[in-house]
Amino acid sequence: MNHTIEIEEKLLCYHCGDECADESITVEDKHFCCHGCQTVYEILQDNNLCGYYDLNSNAGISLKAKNFEGKYSYLNDNVIVSQLLDYQSDNLSKVTFYIPAVHCSSCVWLLENFNKIRKGVITSRLNFLKKELSLSYNPAEVGLQEIVELLATLGYEPLLNLESTTKPQKVNAQQRSLILKIGVVGFCMGNIMMMSFPEYFHLDLKNNIDATYQKFFLYFNFVLSLPVFFYGAYDYLNGAYISIRENINKTTNVFSVDIPIAVAIITLYGRSIYETFINHSSGYYDSLAGLIFFLLVGKWMQQITYNYLSFERNYKSYFPLAVKVLRDQSERFLNVMELKKGDTIFIHHQELIPADALISKGKAMIDYSFVTGETDPVSKKVGEMIYAGGRQIGEGIELVVQKPVSQSYLTQLWNNEAFLKEKVMPTTELANLFSKYFTIITFLIASFAGIYWAFVEPSLFWNSVTAVLMVACPCALTLSMPFTMSATMAIFGRNKFYVKNQGVIQLLNEVNEIVFDKTGTLTESNSEKIQFVGTANLSEFEQKLVKTLCSQSMHPLSKMIAKSITLQDFSPLRIDYFQEFQGEGIEASIDGNLVRIGKRGFIQSANKLQEINHTHALIEINGLYIGYFVIQTAYRTNWQNTLTKLNKQFRLFLLSGDNDADREKLAPYFQKNSLFFKQKPQDKLNFISKEQKAGNHVLMIGDGLNDAGALRQSDVGIAISEDIKVFSPACDAILDASKFSQLSDFLKFSKTSLNIVKASFILSLVYNFIGIGWAVTGQLSPVLAAIFMPLSSLSVVLFAVGLTHLFAYFRKL
Repeated sequence: MNHTIEIEEKLLCYHCGDECADESITVEDKHFCCHGCQTVYEILQDNNLCGYYDLNSNAGISLKAKNFEGKYSYLNDNVIVSQLLDYQSDNLSKVTFYIPAVHCSSCVWLLENFNKIRKGVITSRLNFLKKELSLSYNPAEVGLQEIVELLATLGYEPLLNLESTTKPQKVNAQQRSLILKIGVVGFCMGNIMMMSFPEYFHLDLKNNIDATYQKFFLYFNFVLSLPVFFYGAYDYLNGAYISIRENINKTTNVFSVDIPIAVAIITLYGRSIYETFINHSSGYYDSLAGLIFFLLVGKWMQQITYNYLSFERNYKSYFPLAVKVLRDQSERFLNVMELKKGDTIFIHHQELIPADALISKGKAMIDYSFVTGETDPVSKKVGEMIYAGGRQIGEGIELVVQKPVSQSYLTQLWNNEAFLKEKVMPTTELANLFSKYFTIITFLIASFAGIYWAFVEPSLFWNSVTAVLMVACPCALTLSMPFTMSATMAIFGRNKFYVKNQGVIQLLNEVNEIVFDKTGTLTESNSEKIQFVGTANLSEFEQKLVKTLCSQSMHPLSKMIAKSITLQDFSPLRIDYFQEFQGEGIEASIDGNLVRIGKRGFIQSANKLQEINHTHALIEINGLYIGYFVIQTAYRTNWQNTLTKLNKQFRLFLLSGDNDADREKLAPYFQKNSLFFKQKPQDKLNFISKEQKAGNHVLMIGDGLNDAGALRQSDVGIAISEDIKVFSPACDAILDASKFSQLSDFLKFSKTSLNIVKASFILSLVYNFIGIGWAVTGQLSPVLAAIFMPLSSLSVVLFAVGLTHLFAYFRKL
């Protein structure tokens, strides 16, 4: 018998690619998941920009539940707008937005053509790597609010917060100088090599024309070598001078690795000048330029970081840009930094409280999870204090400011000493230690070789001394570290683990303790699940009663319960009476049934029920206790395996601002007396400081502002983020939440990368032993020494980088 299997094809949105619930929203033969996506398509179609979909299918951003009404009203205020603009005049204004949703070539194409969509926009340029959109527009034709709302409608909502008014810092002067040096030395290197072709091909110097050109090329190479030596190599020469001076003054006993490098550079350059002006033959300017070029590139690679990520965020990245204020009996929008005591501010659903304030009107339900780690929303009545950083859930409220933003409870955290001092990143201690003995041994070998040949064969004296000094250069040592660490950073980045700089990888090797936050770190953000607990499941009629009652309330828990009850063809039952008791519960008469939902004291029939630690709501129908709904937080995928692996190598701690409802669930994965709950931000910082004073090296992993102090105080702070493009507190690394299960792999690979550097040091030593041994015999000519030096450095770099990628391949990173 033949069976026909029908495969149901999913109906995907033409704009964003999400699954469509039905075929109700269509334009021509194209289906859309929501009216937002349909609107974007129609805007693009009206402006002949549907080529957007030709570049990448389903390239758009889902716009379900997008509602921008009134959200950007403050952008009509000229004072607020002027704080955002880069430039403004009567007919031209310029602004730069950060657009987190940019992700593909279609995004680039659409935003670069934004001026074709809205009249008044003059130019639109996108920096894809930094996700920055630079717009110039005519304020007489279009306002900033209209531009932002249109971008948001298209799915490219700009990230506007208090930090948006801070002008970007200029490029680091030291980094600019280094890039300029690389450019100058690279230019000279290329031209020196080109001018050295006559020497490479052995021109006939008996020919007057060839001889003339040969002299010209020799002197021209000397001229090109001047900026290479005096400008490009300045940092190494100056570093060697300072190190020698400090050793003479006995302020340090560390020999900088710059000393043997400077000796090799000076020897190579001095011998080249001797060959050019005394022997009228080619020097080694090409080897010199190549050596310094690779050293500078290695130095630059040490400074590489992820420019499109911010590792130095504070409360300004989290706070709103402006808020509606009642001051002197007039309403207006103000920058939150301008708030002062006595101002009345208006806060709506899902908006953040920017300053410590007293509630003067409305019912407040404050979510402090991102500030304290406490998952349960806190109910507040008129006259009670609300602290900055909380988020209102429910109806609009009015607050009277008690402290300016800079003095609020939350911002006081940034006045802690941990934020005022810079973290000390490790230097190349191994290289410096090696350099001390390497330099002394090199000079001794060169001296003995010179003395020996001065008596045995004087003609080989200078050849042997200069060859030893040229070959014995620890360039491979200085290059293997930055190139290996840079390769490791690239591998981590490919796996969505972004470290601030190469020093962080070295610090990870020293860690022996790991401290976890719970909410948003071990658990998933915004992933609460509603579960009913009772002696029996709710009947369909009881579900209708509960859903009807909860649908009448603005309380977030009521909304979650109503949403969790899914019934086909549901229509609310008839309500004869409804009342909400603030902070207690709700009740209603529905089709002749008295239904009550709320706390233990409100549901008296459940007084004998055992204590429930999680957020919950008890249910009573016609005076009978039925059961309760409880919110359970979802933990991250494979969190148990991750903690089990880490527990074998590190001492683990949990510092949570939440209650201890999950203590029994977490206890098997932590050692005794390692779980701490109801911890304030200062408590976390103090705990880490205490562990460090005991000699431990601490890694902190958190996600919220309540973890900012601990992340800063720790030896290494990793912020875990559901979306790396949006807010995460100041940290040393950012880990994408989807890669949490690979945390142990990243820590293990950081140790591997440092072992590869050590192996590179050993290989470099082998090269130096071979080269120095050959040079001492007097048989190694300066030409071969000049070639041997960059080749050994290059081979060590290739060894280090190649081995790093090989290990990453075998470990599937």
